[in-house]
Amino acid sequence: MRFAVIACGLALILAGCGGSEPKSVAPSQAEVKRQLAGAAPKLTALHNEANRLIGGSKSDFQDRMLQLRGYPVVVNKWASWCAPCRGEFPAFQKAALKLGKQVAFLGLDGQDNDGDARKFLERYPVTYPSYRDPDLKISPTIQAGVAFPTTIFFNRQGKLVYAHPGPYNNAADLIADIKRYAE
Repeated sequence: MRFAVIACGLALILAGCGGSEPKSVAPSQAEVKRQLAGAAPKLTALHNEANRLIGGSKSDFQDRMLQLRGYPVVVNKWASWCAPCRGEFPAFQKAALKLGKQVAFLGLDGQDNDGDARKFLERYPVTYPSYRDPDLKISPTIQAGVAFPTTIFFNRQGKLVYAHPGPYNNAADLIADIKRYAE
């Protein structure tokens, strides 16, 4: 019994559950508007749905992916209960602002409840919407696996080119993978 308690405690520490919460690096609304001004209509439509939880069906998500053909797409699977997801959200806040005029970003909120997910997005606002995936029906269709977080990269033709299980520790690493895999 003692070994099980020690092992469980160690697992929580290694998972990052005992660490401090990362600070949001979300820019002001004025900065978002300035940085993303002039984006193509399909990307502007994403920016207009910033920070919203939308849809929940596989067909809603697939329709959006079809609409985004012609643009690289980065999908980040996250959940409010996931400590590594909280840790990497500042990287997505920075990358989406920097590349949001050339790259489409989408969130995929998996195995979460809407209230907690909305609170999470209030704390870590992003410039793109997140699709609800409470029963993980969308995740397997894009090979998002079971890991939280997972980031999936699609090229301009909508072809999945890379899946990154686990968190991004900083925006520079995320941006490097976007340039390597999505553009």
